[in-house]
Amino acid sequence: MSVFFVFLSSDTIMNYKQKIINDPVHGFINIPSNLAAELIEHRYVQRLRNIKQLSLSYLVYPGACHNRFQHALGAMYLMIQTIDVLRSKGCEITDEEAEAAVCAILLHDIGHGPFSHSLEYGIINEDVGHEEISAILMHEINMQMDGRLYLAIAIFNNTYHKKFLHQLVSSQLDVDRLDYLSRDSFFSGVAEGMIGLGRIIKMLNVVDDELVVEAKGIYSIEKFLISRHLMYWQVYLHKTVLAAEKILVNILRRAKELSHNGEKLFATPALQFFLNKTITLGEFRKYFNDEVPIEHFINLSDCDIESAIKVWRMHKDFVLSQLCKMLTNRKLFRCELSENPFNPEKIEAIRHKTQSVLNITDKEVDYFVNHEAVSSKAYTPKSENIKILYPNGNLVDISNVSAMLTAAVFSAPTTKYALCYCKNNSKI
Repeated sequence: MSVFFVFLSSDTIMNYKQKIINDPVHGFINIPSNLAAELIEHRYVQRLRNIKQLSLSYLVYPGACHNRFQHALGAMYLMIQTIDVLRSKGCEITDEEAEAAVCAILLHDIGHGPFSHSLEYGIINEDVGHEEISAILMHEINMQMDGRLYLAIAIFNNTYHKKFLHQLVSSQLDVDRLDYLSRDSFFSGVAEGMIGLGRIIKMLNVVDDELVVEAKGIYSIEKFLISRHLMYWQVYLHKTVLAAEKILVNILRRAKELSHNGEKLFATPALQFFLNKTITLGEFRKYFNDEVPIEHFINLSDCDIESAIKVWRMHKDFVLSQLCKMLTNRKLFRCELSENPFNPEKIEAIRHKTQSVLNITDKEVDYFVNHEAVSSKAYTPKSENIKILYPNGNLVDISNVSAMLTAAVFSAPTTKYALCYCKNNSKI
């Protein structure tokens, strides 16, 4: 049975009422402090209940309907366990640092918009990701809580002097990845994603302020990286999921185009705000210093998009209504995957046929025929290494000591090309 540290000072421990959450993946999760409990109850975090972790993957795997809130709690649980292990090996982590690391991982995904990564660059603008929004919302909560999150924000932003704490939040072997890989495997039913969480965490250590893995854990890390590679192509980048998400992206793209041209579309106030505005990265912080945009973003969830799509099925614009009908009726694009770019002549032939059958313009056909590269990211040693710690103190990158990974992941194609277009080029 796992041991949980409660990150409380002696002055407040008598006022702490222990809370436990039952999680289907990890079992019972202890909330370690009053601050963590307050954050979990905060509406910015509660909002994550209405944002699907795997976007439209449930159209392929019916059980994959879990949400970002569940993931945040699971990542918190793994952070607690990891801090427990590192402390037992002599790594100095104060109660304040432990609590801050837990808060950082609890809040790491609060910047996600509807349908998570699918619309990450579609709701606001192409150059604004969820990390930037998360950081701004964390500052907003910090102001509401009289500065109690200053250390959590420093860890999240990697400005705190103990860099390994940030690595636990964001790195190639962070607790975020450990949880979502196990959770996504559990709910999708794809067994290839199952990993030895307990073993991996017990093999973690810190050397020279860097998170490392003891040599006895090398096989568990191999399994983790290979499982992540398989989950990309079986779940995250499954061709039917790609087809569905491309329709969703094109729906929002068309809706924004119509709105910018003066068309009045049905939408909740939150969605209406972002349909009417194009916010660049330079304008991002200026807009979000205003309470109104923050409030609209917090009120935005999958439900806003889903309700709008149901209504837009009847819209007079053929492109918008056709795309909405395709998604709600699960009449999805055909999606072909290739290790090489598709022949331009093939793409042009599909475009020509689609345009003819649907009786649409050259510009409108772009909403029904799409060609793009998609990439898996199981392990990228050039950006940051997973280092193996040997008993003699040597540190070696796992890619240099694992023949299995060289054969199964690093030499395999990590980029493929997806061609999505209407099945039979027919109207719905």
